[in-house]
Amino acid sequence: MKIIVPMAGRGSRLRPHSLTVPKPLIPVAGKPIVHRLVEDIVGVLDEEIDEIAFILGDPAFFGDDVIKALEELAKSLGAKPTIYRQLDPKGTGHAIMCAKESLSGPAVIAYADTLIRANFNLDKDADAVIWTKKVENPEAYGVVNLNQKNEIIELVEKPEEYVSDQAVIGIYYFKDVAQLKNELQFVLDNNIINGGEYQINDGIKRMMAAGKIFKTGTVDEWMDCGNKEVTVETNKRMLGFLSAANSPLISENIRNENSKIIEPCFIGENVTLKNSTVGPYASIGAGTVVEDSTIKNSIIQTHATIKNATLNNAMIGNYATFDGKFTNVSIGDYSELKQ
Repeated sequence: MKIIVPMAGRGSRLRPHSLTVPKPLIPVAGKPIVHRLVEDIVGVLDEEIDEIAFILGDPAFFGDDVIKALEELAKSLGAKPTIYRQLDPKGTGHAIMCAKESLSGPAVIAYADTLIRANFNLDKDADAVIWTKKVENPEAYGVVNLNQKNEIIELVEKPEEYVSDQAVIGIYYFKDVAQLKNELQFVLDNNIINGGEYQINDGIKRMMAAGKIFKTGTVDEWMDCGNKEVTVETNKRMLGFLSAANSPLISENIRNENSKIIEPCFIGENVTLKNSTVGPYASIGAGTVVEDSTIKNSIIQTHATIKNATLNNAMIGNYATFDGKFTNVSIGDYSELKQ
């Protein structure tokens, strides 16, 4: 089994944080989004993973440090890491085809801006599985249309009339991903463009037209990391899941001076807390100093300095300095905000 992870986009909706750090590497509950996603998929599949292929963008943004972290992730899961580049962002279908040398045999394709919680058996009798989540407002999503056999017969983007309440979340299984590759090659060769880009859906639709059987794999939880607001909410939900599973979240070598920790929280290595209250639902990255502050429901990345602050629903970047009375804030790496 292979896992294919397109992650070439820079994530404009999560700026300023994604200006210096690729969005899939921004931490949620102390671990990069893409790390959590890949680990969760491996756990759901419960199969040996032979290869994990990552499709990256501009080397100036997705540099050697990113490659090293992704290679270590793949190796930790017993898989061979493979790195591809999408230097010209032309859509989801184009991104996948940048990894065409790895597009053979059974594979999962997963876009690295979402997290899941799931527990199901993959239907391997199907030619492909599209993972979905039941939503209350399907008109806001791309959804699947099912026949009486619960087979997917159509993909409908933001339907004006009710089709189903099963939204596509951007994770797919293909019994032989070479079939998708062949159809996407046709899409590229014939310049089939939707929304100005080459889309994976056009390859999938061609597979359906050829009689391939698509089923759904429904996840219990679907957590978006598309922008600052939903990323903070995802951090909150993930901390709740990890706490319920008794996962270790607070490092043993933090320095606590007259401070209160309200769990669940993630607190990384060598964090210093002085005269502060942290939590609930706060993630504090390694090497950060928090002084005379109250922080809850927020993500603070590594080596930041937070003083005299009351933070709620906030994101603070790596090596940032924040000193003040602001609350709902979002500042990126190496920024300074002082009063």
